[in-house]
Amino acid sequence: MSKTLVAYFSASGTTARAAREIADAVGADLYEIRPAEPYSSADLNWMDKKSRSTVEMNDPACRPAIAEPVRDMDQYDTVFVGFPIWWYVEPRIVDTFLERYDLSGKTVIPFATSGGSGIGKAEKSLQDHCPKAAWKKGGLVNSGAAAWAKSVMGL
Repeated sequence: MSKTLVAYFSASGTTARAAREIADAVGADLYEIRPAEPYSSADLNWMDKKSRSTVEMNDPACRPAIAEPVRDMDQYDTVFVGFPIWWYVEPRIVDTFLERYDLSGKTVIPFATSGGSGIGKAEKSLQDHCPKAAWKKGGLVNSGAAAWAKSVMGL
């Protein structure tokens, strides 16, 4: 029997809500990609060139540490990966997550929340980090996350 995981990073709670909807809709386990050092509101101030999020996003090699690993990633055949769009792509902590696990042959489905940017650049970036995964087309899920997930899964 195939098992599904919804892994997500959420800075403000918006992506967390979408992730919960998706997990409920497709009967998946839920895993929060939590930073080892939580982000403060000052860290997330993208207007400040010295804020933590801006510094991380300006350094393509940055890999923020994750607080806790996924328990037994091998049990999952399908992994939804969710995040807010930052600077047109996924936050660097999502890259940390993707590079930590061997997702070769697993179906990976990205989803994102955004105030205005599309998911296209993030999809390319994600695939570059994890080329051996079987990537499905991602989606922006600012609303309708459950319906989107069911359609992607053929439910």
